[in-house]
Amino acid sequence: MLASNVKTVRNDMKTLMKDAQALFREATSATGEKADELRAKGLSLLETAMSKAHEVQTAALEAGKEVVETADDFVQENPWKAVAISAGVGLLVGMLISRK
Repeated sequence: MLASNVKTVRNDMKTLMKDAQALFREATSATGEKADELRAKGLSLLETAMSKAHEVQTAALEAGKEVVETADDFVQENPWKAVAISAGVGLLVGMLISRK
């Protein structure tokens, strides 16, 4: 669910940024009321993009907190398994580093 939300927001952000860029390009060549209108639309699009980015950041933080809580619960319930897993990962990393 989180992955699909992130993908959707990423696509929305790309679309919003393209639209804002097009509006600003058009606004640079326009003058008077039309330029003001285009700039206002561009600013509105950018505000929407910032809002979407904030939503993604919030969702990522919540997902990260859930992962941390799950890992903490696992370590609390299985301390020796956690030590064994950590030792195994450390051994693998050490072997990879020693190859270079």
